[in-house]
Amino acid sequence: MAKILVIDDEAQIRKFLRISLGASGHSVSEADSASAGIAMVGAGGVELVILDLGLPDMDGQEAITAIRELSAVPIIVLSVRSQEVDKIEALDRGADDYMVKPFSVGELMARLRAALRGKPTGPGNVLQIGGLALDFERRLVSRDNREVKLSRREYELLRFLATSPDHVLTHREILKAVWGPAHTEDTAYLRVYVNQLRQKLESDPADPKLILTEAGVGYRLSTG
Repeated sequence: MAKILVIDDEAQIRKFLRISLGASGHSVSEADSASAGIAMVGAGGVELVILDLGLPDMDGQEAITAIRELSAVPIIVLSVRSQEVDKIEALDRGADDYMVKPFSVGELMARLRAALRGKPTGPGNVLQIGGLALDFERRLVSRDNREVKLSRREYELLRFLATSPDHVLTHREILKAVWGPAHTEDTAYLRVYVNQLRQKLESDPADPKLILTEAGVGYRLSTG
């Protein structure tokens, strides 16, 4: 079970989530402001954040950015804002999922399980694949002990592929998670970023061994 932080200024929502999540065995911490929640993430130990966007001291979109500067912890946005533009912005800033209030507890639990399945495991939250190391806590990527500089989008793409190593992720899954639901058909755009990652991470980008193409389906991060 996970250590979950709920950042929401509505006491009733926090209480409801504390009871619902606690009944499933999760440990729940609460923050009624963005600044308090960000500080709790920075202190460590949080495994997933449930975040409202309408916070008293900072817009939740800015809070996503602030959390992402500290940690790669999964973030599920839970907000009354239902406009597509809000969803896209939240996902672009680094949120892992977005749900609109009022919400179904069953659906929230399913999305929570999906987000937690993406958590890398192991000492220091580092995924090691041969000479490649992905440090999800510090958002660092290194190859043969030398840091590899990635753009934010390149990192988010690599991070998403790493949530399910050795499993095929479809073009639509990747595009939705990394670019947002408005970009699920932009496969040419995805291909450009995959090629950029291969140039930076593969020993021979023309014969990739790390990021493999599943023709007509998607991509797979290989650990073999």
